[in-house]
Amino acid sequence: MSHRLSPAFSSLLKPPIFSISPQITRYRMASSQASVFGLKDPSLIKFQGLIGGKWVDAKDGAKIVVKNPASNQELGTVPEMGLAETKEAIDAAAKAFPTWSTTTAKERHDILMKMYALMQQHHDDLGRLITLENGKTLTEGKGENTYSSSFIEWYAEEAIRTYGEQIPSAFKNVRNVVIKQPVGVVSIMTPWNFPSAMITRKLGAALAAGCTTVIKPPPETPFSALALAELASRAGVPDGVINVVTTEKNVTVVGKEMCESPIVKKVTFTGSTPVAKLLAGMAASTLKKVSLEAGGNAPFIIFDDANIDEAVAAAIVCKFRSSGQTCVCANRIYVHSTVYAEFASRLAEKVAAFKIGDGLDEATTHGPLIHSRATQKVTRHVEDAVSKGAQVLVGGKVVEDTNFFQPTVLSDVPADALVNDEETFGPLAALVKFDTEDEVIILANSTTFGLAGYFFSRDVGRAWRVAERLEVGMVAVNTGLISQATIPFGGIKESGLGREGGPHGIDEYMNEKLIVFGGL
Repeated sequence: MSHRLSPAFSSLLKPPIFSISPQITRYRMASSQASVFGLKDPSLIKFQGLIGGKWVDAKDGAKIVVKNPASNQELGTVPEMGLAETKEAIDAAAKAFPTWSTTTAKERHDILMKMYALMQQHHDDLGRLITLENGKTLTEGKGENTYSSSFIEWYAEEAIRTYGEQIPSAFKNVRNVVIKQPVGVVSIMTPWNFPSAMITRKLGAALAAGCTTVIKPPPETPFSALALAELASRAGVPDGVINVVTTEKNVTVVGKEMCESPIVKKVTFTGSTPVAKLLAGMAASTLKKVSLEAGGNAPFIIFDDANIDEAVAAAIVCKFRSSGQTCVCANRIYVHSTVYAEFASRLAEKVAAFKIGDGLDEATTHGPLIHSRATQKVTRHVEDAVSKGAQVLVGGKVVEDTNFFQPTVLSDVPADALVNDEETFGPLAALVKFDTEDEVIILANSTTFGLAGYFFSRDVGRAWRVAERLEVGMVAVNTGLISQATIPFGGIKESGLGREGGPHGIDEYMNEKLIVFGGL
C-alpha cells in the first residue's frame, strides 16, 4: 500500500521590505518573517542571538536560512555567529554568575515555576513552532512542549532539594559538612530532533543549580531555543544568565571555544557519538565536567510469551514516533520465530495506514525527515537489507524531491544488515528472527552503543534476567516509552556519560565541597 502526501502544504510568502532606517528595517523584517509562523504571540519569534540580555546579529551580518522540512520553504533567518560572539556570550555568562549563583534556591524555584507557567500559557504557539521547524506532527509538537516544560517544573522543585550532608568524624573536636555549589558557566549543545526538550532537560538543571549558560542550538531548529530564552526573560531570569549563539558554518570554532574556554566549567551535549567523542576530548583539555547523551541502537525484543497486540502498539510508538528520529527509538526489532509471522503482518498492516505529510495537516500521522541526508541514510539501509535477502512488507521508498520517506517494515532482515550496525534515525522497522533467549541477548548486546533497550514478555523470571543482562542504561519492559523528567536518562558504553533528569540530575551541575570544622 502506498503512502500519500497530505493534500497541500501551507504557502509561505514573504512581502517585500522597504528600507527607511536600519532600526525600522530590522523591525519590519522581523515582523514580516514572524508572520510566516502564524503564532498567536509573534513576539516569541526571534531572529537574533542573545548575548548579555541583548538580541544581536552576527558581527559580519551573516545569516543562516532556516527551512520547514515539510515544504523546504524558508521560515526565516538567524545569525551565523562565530568565535567572537561565542567569547562574548561566555563572558556575559561569567559576569552574571556571581549574582545568579548566590540567589536562594527558593528564588530560583519561583522563577523557574514562572517559566513553566509561561510555557503552559503559550502551549499552542510553542507546539506549532516545533512542528514548523522540525516537521513532526502538531500533536507531537505540542506533546514535546508538555515534555519540555516538565523539566522546568521538575528542576524548579529540585532546586530546593540540593541537600548537603553531615559526616561523623573520628575525632571529638571535628565536624565534617558537605555542601553543594553550582559548577559555574555551562555550555549547552543540543540536537534538532527535540528542539525544545533537549534544551530544557539541560537548562532547567543548570538554572536550578545556580549556573549560567551559553546555548548553541542546532541550525535546523533554532527558533524554539530562542523562544525559550524569551520566555525565561519574561519569567525573571536576569540578563546574561542565558545566552544563545546560533551557528552553522562556524560550528567547529564555536564548539571548540565552548569546550576549551577556561571560563566554562561544564559541557553538556546531546547528539551523535562521533561528535560526543570530539567534544569530550576538547573538554578534557581543562578537565571540565561533562554530560554526554550520544547515539543509540536500541534492541526491541518480542518473546514467544509476549502480548502481541501490546507489542505491536508499543513498536509503533517506539519506532515511528517523530518518524523514527529519536535517540531511544527501536532500531533492531528481534521477534521470536513462533510469533514472527503474526507480529510482522500486524505491524505492517498498522504502518500501511499511516499518512505522511505536513505536520500542521490534521490528517497527517507522520511528518518528514529533517533533510535529504536523513532520507539518503534510510534509503541506504533499506537497499542494503534488501540486497542481503530482506523483504519489503510496506513502504521502502523516499518520496521524490522531498524529505519524506515512506514508513517501512522489512522482514527476514539478516543479522549482518547495515541497519543492525548503525542507528537509522528514520521510519524503518527491520525485523530479525530469533529462537532462544541467549541468542537474542548476544544479538542485542553486539553493538558499541548502550542507550536503551525494550522487550516484551509475561515471564517474571525472564523479565528480571533480560533486564539485567541487556547492556544499556535504560530498559523498558512491556512498554515502548521511557522518557520522563523524573527518571535518570542516559546510556553506557559509547552512548554517553552522566545522567539527565531524575532525582540526581541536578548533581551533574554542582560541585560537592567538604568543610571540616576543627577546634570545637
